[in-house]
Amino acid sequence: MPRLVFDIETSAVGLETFDEAQQEYLFREAERQPTEEDKARKRAEISQQFSLWPFTAQVVCIAMINADSGKGQVLYQSDDYDEESLKAGEATEDSAAAGAGIEFAPQVDEVELLTAFWDVAKRYDGIVTFNGRGFDVPFLYLRSALLNVPITRKDWLGYRYQTEPHCDLAEQFTFYSVSGRDGAARKFNLDFYCKAFGIPSPKAMGVTGMDVGTLLAEGRHREIAEYCLRDVAATVELHKVWEARLKGIK
Repeated sequence: MPRLVFDIETSAVGLETFDEAQQEYLFREAERQPTEEDKARKRAEISQQFSLWPFTAQVVCIAMINADSGKGQVLYQSDDYDEESLKAGEATEDSAAAGAGIEFAPQVDEVELLTAFWDVAKRYDGIVTFNGRGFDVPFLYLRSALLNVPITRKDWLGYRYQTEPHCDLAEQFTFYSVSGRDGAARKFNLDFYCKAFGIPSPKAMGVTGMDVGTLLAEGRHREIAEYCLRDVAATVELHKVWEARLKGIK
């Protein structure tokens, strides 16, 4: 059964998006701090989390690879849509590393991006993610609902203790958090697992998810797309390790 391996990149929307009541709600915990310095520190801490919440952030990129064929597509928002479209077919080191047949497809906005993603998703029976159950999938569901984009697969948050249709490697390598935060099967990030198993790290080029907002503000859309692709390529390889060495453990 062909599996779709994917990852998303998100970025916080501007505070001007929210009215006064919403902003008060978002920063309520900061206002409870005892000093102005503490309030400012807490506001900064809360602001950093905006990119993690689907009601305060948007999807700016989704990279996808067919786990069997190695072919894939990277959907990403780009202000310079027409210019980027001319470059979409160009080969890069990232596309070569992930395998032949990777298409970079710039999108006008988030609605077009999500619509294109769900059109691809309906063709697959199964998906593979890293922490997709905890982040990517609920984020996609809620953003799509918010923007009234039809969702073609609504079964990705089904029964947790199975790998069909959703194999979340973050759960598989922790055996569903069997030993909590500090035990033998504690959760590590994708970069750590990749280095442990000898897989090229998606962070090797010096870009992390924390940089997405800055790259977006600077108009460096293709760099976001290439970083997201590296994450998916690494997830593909980690999935191969899981299938060969750990699949079937209960």
